[in-house]
Amino acid sequence: MKKRVLIQILVSGIFTFCFSQEKLTYPDLVKRLYDMEYLATPPEHGEQSGNFSSFDRSSSYNPKTETYDRWEAGNDGTGYIRKEGNGIVVFEKDGPGVIWRVWSALALSGHIKIYVDHQKQPIIDMSFSDFFEQINEDGIELPKELPGYPSINLPNLMPTLSRGRNRFIPIPYQKHCKIVLEKEWGMFYHITYTTFPEQQVNLPYFDGIHRKDDCITLAEADRVLVNRGFTRKQYSRETIKQKNIILNANQDENVTTIQGNGAITHFNIKYEENIYQYEADREELLKNVWIRITWDNDEKEAVLAPLGMFFGTYPDVYPNRTLPIGALPGYLYSNWYMPFSEAAKIELINKGDGRHNLDYEIAHIGLEKSADQLLRFHAKWHKGKFRHEVQTQGRDIDWPLLVTKGKGRFCGVTLHIQNEWEEPEKEAVNWWYGKYAASNIWWWWGEGDEKFYIDGEKFPSTFGTGSEDYIGYAWSAEPAFPLFDSGFASQPFTAIDGNGHTIVSRFHISDNIPFQESFTAVIEKYKDDKWGDKERGCTHCPNICLYQAVAYWYLSPGQSDAY
Repeated sequence: MKKRVLIQILVSGIFTFCFSQEKLTYPDLVKRLYDMEYLATPPEHGEQSGNFSSFDRSSSYNPKTETYDRWEAGNDGTGYIRKEGNGIVVFEKDGPGVIWRVWSALALSGHIKIYVDHQKQPIIDMSFSDFFEQINEDGIELPKELPGYPSINLPNLMPTLSRGRNRFIPIPYQKHCKIVLEKEWGMFYHITYTTFPEQQVNLPYFDGIHRKDDCITLAEADRVLVNRGFTRKQYSRETIKQKNIILNANQDENVTTIQGNGAITHFNIKYEENIYQYEADREELLKNVWIRITWDNDEKEAVLAPLGMFFGTYPDVYPNRTLPIGALPGYLYSNWYMPFSEAAKIELINKGDGRHNLDYEIAHIGLEKSADQLLRFHAKWHKGKFRHEVQTQGRDIDWPLLVTKGKGRFCGVTLHIQNEWEEPEKEAVNWWYGKYAASNIWWWWGEGDEKFYIDGEKFPSTFGTGSEDYIGYAWSAEPAFPLFDSGFASQPFTAIDGNGHTIVSRFHISDNIPFQESFTAVIEKYKDDKWGDKERGCTHCPNICLYQAVAYWYLSPGQSDAY
């Protein structure tokens, strides 16, 4: 009898385990790249995301003294886990998991080899440079008349952003994954990943070959990303609210309050270009008109930010399109998915002396299931709040992007840098201020690494190699300085000579960072707010380097943030 009961328990447990698993196909993973709704899903225990990078390994945490040693170390191009044969191991993680993004500042001829599930043969073995151009397609043979394969032609999934090579092609593994870079591979790498709880997710087996359905889904994803900002996901049951708003000086306006159980799926703000034909008028709009959103019956708003920073454009309207937000002449848009269970209150606040005439459009849907089970969207502007709390124990160089408690997902940031300096006495021999060793001033603001601490960890599970590397571009201290946008990152403006304003955005959609209890994101800021003869601790300080940011993240219903 006891044996029969035990067998029944085991069979029942196996059945429950199999039944409760979410089974994902490879096309499902590709669709996660642009699935805005998934961001509102509460993270399961055991769901973790992070980044393996070539950061300087001399940066360390000393548990005995509880201090951080050489935290500003900047030799970030060649760090690795260990040597193995003729190469270096740069990624090693138990599964089940997915690699979402690989980035490099310099991808050369040395091979990348990706091993999954402890297999002896790699499922991917190609030059690192080809890795950012190619995928292994099933049944394809190189024509005899061609000396090599042309690019796979998925430019929005494999964008080159101002020298930075990016690859958003999912690589799933079930038990284990190891990546080796062989001699002459190049310099600098980031590999972002998510580990899923085995009892919750059943990932597809991947042998490195993309079959017909995989290729078609990748092409569809590339098309979604190229059309970002021009089109959006539309719902058959959506309701669209439109309103013209006159905002007088120092006035608050309740745009709308949506009652019920639902989600905002899109909103945009339009303005007449002929009314805002001068740069000063556009700056007034972007700086002094703020958006405030409050969910349900919360006492505190979850969204509070000036329009420019929220939509990733400041101090002017710089045309750019990313998947979540963007700015076009006369048009600012958001595609963040924003659930609510009782109400959503949207307000505009005019903190300036100007008068503004705006058109507002909101698309929202009703939800069949209670939004009590979904996360709430948050976005807050700041100029370094929690700086003193973060800059302790040897971490003086860290500038806080987000410090929050609760359960949720970190989904990105817009960062504005005002970096201005006096003209050097010595004229440069080339460009405006020289290049490489010929520079006549070290003006570059972006050496700082991003670091993400999840649930109180002492050493960050994400440790980057430079601010521009985090965004997705590279070598950005050296001219020329192009502008760019893409599905997940943008630099819609930087001064053509570097001296002035820069605004950048980076978004984590598939590679969002889940947390259960707390999350802290920082980025190193090498230059003090005032700098001159020294970047930090100067005695002659005629120059400035000022940061402001908007962080985007999700928290459980009823959990407030400290901004």
